[in-house]
Amino acid sequence: MSERIHHLTPGRLQDPEAGYAGLRDGERLPHVVLPGLRTPVRLVTRYEDVKAALTEPRLIRDRGKVPGGVEGPDAQEELLAPLAELPSAYVPYVSAHLAFLDGEEHARLRTPLTRAFTARRVAALRPFVEETVARLIGDLAGREEADLLHEFAYPLATSVICELVGVEDADRARVCAWIRDFAYGDGSRTGDGLAGVVEYVRSLIGRRKDAPADDLVSALLEGSRAGGAGALTEDEIIAMVFLLINTGITPPALFLAHAVLALLDHPVQLARLRAEPELLGRAVPELLRHVTLLRIGASLYAAEDFTFAGTALRKGEAVSLALLAANHDPAVYGEEPGRLDITRRAERGQAHLAFGYGAHHCIGAALGSLVTGVVFDLLLVRRPVPELAVAREDLEFGHWPGDGFHLLRLPVRL
Repeated sequence: MSERIHHLTPGRLQDPEAGYAGLRDGERLPHVVLPGLRTPVRLVTRYEDVKAALTEPRLIRDRGKVPGGVEGPDAQEELLAPLAELPSAYVPYVSAHLAFLDGEEHARLRTPLTRAFTARRVAALRPFVEETVARLIGDLAGREEADLLHEFAYPLATSVICELVGVEDADRARVCAWIRDFAYGDGSRTGDGLAGVVEYVRSLIGRRKDAPADDLVSALLEGSRAGGAGALTEDEIIAMVFLLINTGITPPALFLAHAVLALLDHPVQLARLRAEPELLGRAVPELLRHVTLLRIGASLYAAEDFTFAGTALRKGEAVSLALLAANHDPAVYGEEPGRLDITRRAERGQAHLAFGYGAHHCIGAALGSLVTGVVFDLLLVRRPVPELAVAREDLEFGHWPGDGFHLLRLPVRL
């Protein structure tokens, strides 16, 4: 008897409890087709299995490195198909993504970025983040309707990336415009935005070679000047900047919007946070767990035939990780894993997986937590609570292939 294939909808994918009922409890990993795609994958939904998959050396991220090669359709290739529409000369800067690399190659590229992404550099950004959040709130306050996603969260995330990279003040408006066109515009100027950012970063690298500053580009160049096998080329530094744009703007912006909405949906929790601001340190990881913006992680491929999570995987078979399901696993988070609890304290070894785990744990996790804490403090604690400017049922949602629903706008009154 052939194995059942579950065709998942965006609504099911984003429902952390009912959506994964019947998928989480089986003895074997279910076969699923993600929304908008055609190729089945094995889906890992249990918390401990997801953690194990993220550290399993026989599950690799580069399909081309599977010994002997793999033929046939691939869900990850379906997701990356839009890259073919970008200017071919610039595609390598977007496709050279650490999420798709393994082992020594991944470590060689990640290590310089990790060294440059120091705790000191992240902490030093706090005054800039606070100033930017306060300015954006001031610009939107008093309006009959303001879009907290496109007029607050996206500009904030974009400004933070520009500050981190070292975009000079005189260039910031046009560089931020290129980033907007590439990362979250309507798609009509994606190629122009990509080309603009690449050429700007190339020119910035040239200037920083002659006059280093206290920014990420200078830090990466300093590591390259030291030489050695791990030194990054100019093109690799440009690709690192694009990694920050891809992962540091749209996901954090969407998370902020969804996290604010989650607190508005849970007024008792929001009231407690306002009464006890010291709970911010727990509220941030709890919202990251509760929302888990990246519902499905990058595909992994079996490098050989072996058994994983009770399932006999064939060499080359694709596995996808349901991070949202893992972060709501009753075996870890109790009988009510869907309950938002800003006082929740994760037990040792049971921290949320919204930033991944192991060698691919998100480089920007500390920065993301810092920005989220500042936003919660200045937007939700120190001022009147924002109100939805439309009825809750009238909020607009959309989705991308392979994912659940995301807010398209968050109209509020500040």
